[in-house]
Amino acid sequence: MKVTVIGYGMAGSRLAAELRARKADVKVTVLGAEPHRAYNRIMLSNLLAGKVGEADVEITEAAGHGVDVRPGTAVVSIDREARTVTTDCGEVHPYDHLVLATGGEAIIPDVFTPRGQGVPHVAATASATPRSGVELPERVAVFRTLDDCRRILAVAESARTAIVLGGGLLGLEAARGLTARGLSVRVVHAVDRLMNRQIDTGASGVLTRTLAGLGIECVLDAATESVESTPDGITVRLADGRALDADLLVLACGVRAETGLARAAGLRTNRGVLVDDAMRTDDPAISAIGDCAEHDGVTGGLVAPAWEQARVVAARLTGEDPDAVYRPPAVVTRLKATGIDLAAMGTLDGPEELTFADPARGTYARLVIDGERLTGAIMLGDNPAIGTVIQLFDRGTPVPSDRRALLLGRALGAAPVTVAESPALMPDAATVCQCNNVSKGALVRCWRSGARSIGDVVAATRATTGCGTCGDAVRGIVDWLSSVDSPASEVVA
Repeated sequence: MKVTVIGYGMAGSRLAAELRARKADVKVTVLGAEPHRAYNRIMLSNLLAGKVGEADVEITEAAGHGVDVRPGTAVVSIDREARTVTTDCGEVHPYDHLVLATGGEAIIPDVFTPRGQGVPHVAATASATPRSGVELPERVAVFRTLDDCRRILAVAESARTAIVLGGGLLGLEAARGLTARGLSVRVVHAVDRLMNRQIDTGASGVLTRTLAGLGIECVLDAATESVESTPDGITVRLADGRALDADLLVLACGVRAETGLARAAGLRTNRGVLVDDAMRTDDPAISAIGDCAEHDGVTGGLVAPAWEQARVVAARLTGEDPDAVYRPPAVVTRLKATGIDLAAMGTLDGPEELTFADPARGTYARLVIDGERLTGAIMLGDNPAIGTVIQLFDRGTPVPSDRRALLLGRALGAAPVTVAESPALMPDAATVCQCNNVSKGALVRCWRSGARSIGDVVAATRATTGCGTCGDAVRGIVDWLSSVDSPASEVVA
């Protein structure tokens, strides 16, 4: 079988790796428009902050074992009748099955005024376009790709101030990365609270105060009317008349699914490419995964669902599990920035809600409980119960009768709650790596199978290769295993 994958991002590269690992009679060709090897987009904020280098964000090459990877090769058309795709250099690649992993495209707000015009452009409230064909001013950059990151860093070398347009997850990570570079940063957000898709007003208030303490000013409920390029930098004009100046402007205004190829080929699309539970489009010879796919009315944006989708498609194409279906995993959103610990999950509406806020300490907790199950939560700040809350949400186990222990990190008058003082006390079913759905039991089994270092465990289980927030937990378990597992002893799990 010939499988062609369009897109060499986190979804496309994972699918290629899944197909290669199964060593089935499948020849895979991966065509990626970006000129780079696949890289971990989630780690770009750490690259921006200077915590890692470009080599550290690369994803292990998926080539080999029947996988032909071709970066810098953009697909311009799909011929469904002939079952071929054509690239920008005229190459024609046949397929028995085609997988679209084209990802998403950054949205550019329609607020740019050409330099030299005296009257700023006033954009319609919801007017925005994808970045295709949009030429940005010299000191303006989107924060989406590795090349975007390079552009931001190039401008930041001579900048002292920066504005980040967009107060969502990506915008806040960009802002924190730039402050780590020594820049004075403002976040301008059109909505009245930060991360409005994940957290509530109370959490936003505490988060705003925390960011201020880290040197980031948040300008909320502030619609941007225009952006002007000036000899001295960039001027952002707000609807209320204020004008904000900066040396650098970073756009983090959202992403929309890249569906151009699919639409041109006559596939059904909405916000994304429409797929069923098997990740198939309305053409049974074409699947779609990752940010470009729309399953049950939901488009992508997070890595855990994309990787699960890749697993389902690989299982079906290789015959390992012809009936595999995609079931969206429980997703926990984490803000990964130095000085901020934030986790948000599930729905914020339910019959039982509990909230605790301590703005002075940068702490906020909200729990939503339905039928003794945790259906949603926001945990911000230093709360030792955060691991317990995530496990309760992930596993759907009953919450403890003393809800205060989860809200406060301890019951009144009691010692702090801990998830487990030792990995030995952690249940095997506990999920350690949310992105790759790796449990503590899987790490133990990997060790017992011969892994003897953190590198071996990561290679075998892929733990830590997503957002990276589970790194300390995985290292802790490996250290524990190395201390208790010997020829004369058995690991007790």
